[in-house]
Amino acid sequence: MSYTISQVAQRTGLSIHAIRYYDKEGLLPFVDRHNGTRVFQEQDIDWIDLICCLKKTGMPIKDIRTLIQHCMDHDAVLDKGLEILARHRENVEEQLKELQRSLDTINYKIKHLPRMYKEKFSAEAVGSAN
Repeated sequence: MSYTISQVAQRTGLSIHAIRYYDKEGLLPFVDRHNGTRVFQEQDIDWIDLICCLKKTGMPIKDIRTLIQHCMDHDAVLDKGLEILARHRENVEEQLKELQRSLDTINYKIKHLPRMYKEKFSAEAVGSAN
C-alpha cells in the first residue's frame, strides 16, 4: 500500500512541512517519486518513525543523514551504521540517568515540601506570638 504525504503526516504526527524539511535535508532518500509527487510505502513510515525517535533523543540531523546514507549504501559496512546507533544509545542512556536524577529531586521535594512549609509557618507563628 502506498501513502500520500498528508497520510504519512497523519500516521506519524508530523506536519507536512516537517516531512518536506526532512526530505530537503536528505533524510528521505528512500521515498519514491512519481511525476514529482512523493509516494510513501510502509517501510518509509518505519524509517520516518526512526528519524523521529533519533531526533527526539537529541541526535543531530547531520548524524541521522549519515546513518541513513550508510544504510542506503549497499557497499557500506553495516558496522558504520551500528557504530552511530551505539554511540547514540550511550548518549540516550546518559540522558536517562540525568533525567532520573532530576526526577528523584522532584519527588524528594514533593514528599518533603509540605513538611518544610508547615515547619516554616509554625516557626513564624511562634515568633510573632512572642
